[in-house]
Amino acid sequence: MTLLWLRLAVVLYGIASLAVLPAALYNRPRWSQFAIPAAIGAAGLHFVSLAEMLNAAHHRLPVEAHEVQSLLALILALLFLAVYWRHRSVSLGIFVLPIVFLLAGLAAFRPGQESFSQPVHTGWVIVHIVLLLAAYAGLIVSLLASVLYLIQERRLKNKGSRLDRLPAVDMPLETIDQIALKTLLFGLPCMTAGLLIGTLMAQADYGARYFADPKILLTFGLWIAYIVSIFIRRSSGLRGRRAVYLSSLIVLVVLFVWAANQFSVVHRFATP
Repeated sequence: MTLLWLRLAVVLYGIASLAVLPAALYNRPRWSQFAIPAAIGAAGLHFVSLAEMLNAAHHRLPVEAHEVQSLLALILALLFLAVYWRHRSVSLGIFVLPIVFLLAGLAAFRPGQESFSQPVHTGWVIVHIVLLLAAYAGLIVSLLASVLYLIQERRLKNKGSRLDRLPAVDMPLETIDQIALKTLLFGLPCMTAGLLIGTLMAQADYGARYFADPKILLTFGLWIAYIVSIFIRRSSGLRGRRAVYLSSLIVLVVLFVWAANQFSVVHRFATP
């Protein structure tokens, strides 16, 4: 039943991904009546599926790669719903929901056989992983909001040209910019707490060599870049193209962090 719930959630995510397009781009607010309930229903089924999946595997946190994908997709979906609840806008769903659909679909139809090489002994690892995934999700949403800001800004600056024929989103530039900044501010404490918890736990098992691990070094580099990006945005009011470049750089570092799993002693995925 676990995969059944997840596959039903994927179908609903697909419906939401399609319904959000006319709602956000073509000023058809009635489509939100399909997109939002579908997203809420998908997130509910997704949560049930993930809980059953972890229970059936006799662990309380994501261990296999497809479980991590599933949890990240759920966090992104919940962030989208939180933005909608706060601003009553579905514009970010143009980008977020297809990503959620893809991640959940990979977990539902191509479940991997990879797992962490190190055994899990403590419930604190749950908090560590969830906090870092929440931080990554915040970074992704911030990047998508920055891209949306750039698109809307270009459209407004080129009135009377061909760009003016592009459909407009249903949020002002200031709101989009605030979403981009607030999701960064949401992710920073999550990343900080996740790194702190992971460091304290790993010290007992790995000692000083924990800090020589490439995944750990890149993660701390990401944390520093995260702080710098927030400082730049808040101090200089960075928006538009430069904000997109800055957010893209941070997400690129995230990709390097995930790739470092192949060389990490602490976080390596291994096939049993």
